[in-house]
Amino acid sequence: MFEKYGPGASVIFALTILISAIGLKSPRVIDRMILRPYRLVRNREYERLITSGFVHADLGHLIFNLITFYFFAFALEQVIGTVRFVVLYFVGLILSDLGTYFKNRNNPEYASLGASGAILAVMFASIIYFPSQSLFLFPIPVPIPAPLFAVGYLAYSYWQSRVSRGRINHDAHFGGALTGLAFVALTDPEAYRGLARVF
Repeated sequence: MFEKYGPGASVIFALTILISAIGLKSPRVIDRMILRPYRLVRNREYERLITSGFVHADLGHLIFNLITFYFFAFALEQVIGTVRFVVLYFVGLILSDLGTYFKNRNNPEYASLGASGAILAVMFASIIYFPSQSLFLFPIPVPIPAPLFAVGYLAYSYWQSRVSRGRINHDAHFGGALTGLAFVALTDPEAYRGLARVF
């Protein structure tokens, strides 16, 4: 059986907790790391495509992202290896923000943060390898099939993207999901054949 914790996922998990905790206590840290599409190219602040993924809007935002990461990331790293996992995570982080950039590049007031885009890339890649996986979420008393959780997550993201005025980048969730699916298709197309055999 797989060892539970891989080095790539463990380091990302720990850094996200540490940097987010600092950011929750220091608005200046958030301001230095948050993604501002209007300034991305104008001020050459390209690093914010990465740094914005390590800060969160509030404790609930952080905890939900960490729980989702925990359920999917560690097992996925054991299957695809640490290098591919880390590449997937950061490619997901960057590509999931590109749609946000093009949508909001002329809005100087828009800003967003959070790791959700990268985590959705991990989630959807993981589901290709583990389509029958389930997870438990309190207070729901029965296991939730991972594909159902993923679809529900996207449906909730779509709704939130239409009604939310906060800094959580719900639009990035769709980009992250597509990135995860495309990453597996490009790096391990055989995984899709295995998925087809399951269904």
